[in-house]
Amino acid sequence: MNRVLTALAAVLLASLGCSLGKRLAPQASAAPTETPATQAAAAPPGTAERLAQLGGEPCPESDFTCVTLHVPMDHAQPDGETIDVVFGVLPATGERKGMFVTANGGPGGSGLSVADSYTSAFDPSIPEHFDIVFFDQRGVGLSGGLQCAEAAAAFYRSDWDASSPEGETALASAARTFAADCVEEMGDPGLLPYLGTDQAIQDLEAFRLAMGDETLWLYGESYGTQFAQTYAAAYPQHLSALLLDGTVDLTLSGLEFYAQQAQAFNDVLVKTLQACNEDEACAADMGGDALEIYDTLARDLQTEPRSFTFPLPLGGSATRSFSFSDLENAAAGYMYSETSRMIFLRALAAHARDGDLAPMARVLYDSLGLDPQTEAAVVDPTYSDAVYYGVECQDYTYPGDSEEDRLRAYLEAGDPLDSALEHFAPIFYGDLPCVYWPNATRDAARPAPLTMPGVPTLVLGGTADPATPYQNGLDVFRRLDRGYHITETGGPHIIYGWGVSCVDDLVTQFLIEGEIPESETMCEGVVADDFVSLSPRSAAAFADPLDAFASLDDEIYYLPEYYYWDYATPTSVGCPFGGTLAFDVTDTGESFRFDSCAFSDGFALRGDGTYDDEASLFTIEATVSGLASGDLTYTREADWSLSLQGTYDGQEVDLSQ
Repeated sequence: MNRVLTALAAVLLASLGCSLGKRLAPQASAAPTETPATQAAAAPPGTAERLAQLGGEPCPESDFTCVTLHVPMDHAQPDGETIDVVFGVLPATGERKGMFVTANGGPGGSGLSVADSYTSAFDPSIPEHFDIVFFDQRGVGLSGGLQCAEAAAAFYRSDWDASSPEGETALASAARTFAADCVEEMGDPGLLPYLGTDQAIQDLEAFRLAMGDETLWLYGESYGTQFAQTYAAAYPQHLSALLLDGTVDLTLSGLEFYAQQAQAFNDVLVKTLQACNEDEACAADMGGDALEIYDTLARDLQTEPRSFTFPLPLGGSATRSFSFSDLENAAAGYMYSETSRMIFLRALAAHARDGDLAPMARVLYDSLGLDPQTEAAVVDPTYSDAVYYGVECQDYTYPGDSEEDRLRAYLEAGDPLDSALEHFAPIFYGDLPCVYWPNATRDAARPAPLTMPGVPTLVLGGTADPATPYQNGLDVFRRLDRGYHITETGGPHIIYGWGVSCVDDLVTQFLIEGEIPESETMCEGVVADDFVSLSPRSAAAFADPLDAFASLDDEIYYLPEYYYWDYATPTSVGCPFGGTLAFDVTDTGESFRFDSCAFSDGFALRGDGTYDDEASLFTIEATVSGLASGDLTYTREADWSLSLQGTYDGQEVDLSQ
């Protein structure tokens, strides 16, 4: 349940272990206790045979097999109109225990788009012993493709400051306009009453029946925990185990949840800025207290937006405007993981050091899915704002008998937060469009507390989770009959599958060996990755040309456009001191093209680069101009050794480190 960057959370996880071959270091593992074995599911006919019977076909650009089920639009009317919902299955390669189903984040996120990347993060024993299952929930991706990207971009960039009567009026108008424009843009209003989670879980149940399994293992992340808990409450007899990661407490009303979420975003931002103050490199580049620098910028932008120069991906530059709403959207979007928080700190440090808002604009455009060349909305086939609100406004209702009553109640509920929260109070208004949403539910009842008698349930969460506040998961865990709580201090929004062995090993041992962890396990994490220093403004500050290339290497890697690249679309970015950088996918890895690209004034490159996946080798061959000229070849080996050969400033160069 969060309006901005439900999509980015998926992108963050999908991007692990990709860019330029960099990897996260594993952390120490914690051994579980007790070892009652989880019973394997009774084997149905072979998975491949069953998929063939169901008309399975290869999923697009994936190792998974896709099955399209024709399910009732309204499961209460099974003989009525039907819709198509697509499930992807990767059959177990060894002795099969059953199906391990992932309900991913959102609502509105495509499970099929992340199926292969998520599976690559699993311990190999999991796809060996389980059929791995992902799906596109009704309305999403291959299951409908409903979109309203243009309406969403306009809404998210509008002024959400509800701290004054004028601000409340403007926000209400923006929410009303968005609700109308989104429904018109998505183009299938007849589906709106049937997008809620109560209907969607019936689609999974239809799939379980089609596959012939008596039980399944269900993992939910973020919104997927709403889905998983709703399925678990309806079909506890069909679950071998339940895993909840980044948990939503379904007993909370929408207003109660959003109040906690706004507080959590505030707290994680403060923790991130404090982490910068405690990091020597970050503090040096920031040049002052990071929290004061952020707050000063926020106050200035609340007074009036600031103009800045942005380097365009196709060359040249444009003068643009950056507002307070833009700052909060950029910050909120990059609070989801340790690396994204560090990238946000680099953007803030660039402003603090140089008065440059272009790096922060890169963060904003990535967070909101905007084209850096035009600032227009880019349709992301892996995420749907239309389905996000289509589900939210069916799952949660807001009090009042009319639009006016619901609006007044919502805005009044936000007044205490507007005055009490230093940052991100506008996040509370994420569901305000539901006041105006067609066919929104009027059922105010919340689900009963989930207890799951007899079903082992893992609840995972990070203490620095901004989107699904840590307390939500703790409260859900405390009500469970057989609950086990795994905490990562700091950590990202979703903690499983990020390379922290203390977390990942417990999940693997639970699934494969049936080993039950301790009732409560604490794993060590961090709030933000170690800070990577900014490139100096002037190339005169480099000790030698190898130092310049090493700094360039870091700058490329941590560009938002590259770090969260989809590894499919040819992409170009404008370089900070002129020129452009383009990157694309090749048969062996990635290619780069530098066209007078400069990340520091006086060190511009024209040439080509490659990244070889198999060899983990990054190479740049370029002509350098600026303070001096030369022809140089830079390499970074798999062991992180760096070397530079060629000529520079009339001298032969052969450097390494």
